Amino acid sequence: MLEFAEDLNSYGLMSKSSMAKIRSLCVPPPAYTCEQIAAIRTGVAKMSQSVFAAFLNVSVSTVQKWESPRANKQPTGTALRLLQLVESKGVEALIA
Repeated sequence: MLEFAEDLNSYGLMSKSSMAKIRSLCVPPPAYTCEQIAAIRTGVAKMSQSVFAAFLNVSVSTVQKWESPRANKQPTGTALRLLQLVESKGVEALIA
């Protein structure tokens, strides 16, 4: 998708602001440590593990594993992107 947008931009068929939006969407989300995930849940979202799991559409045990250093399980895909969204814009971004 990014390559296609860059081609359109090089031919003047895409505005600079649209190109900037596409670039920001194509940036991979950061990797989170178990401590960071727990901090996002408790500090930003202010939710229990079960409510947070429901918001992210994952099981409670998945959230527990993400927050456990022994489990060595990391969020991927959509869940990782949703964590980034909650961290940057708050849980309200998932509700709106």
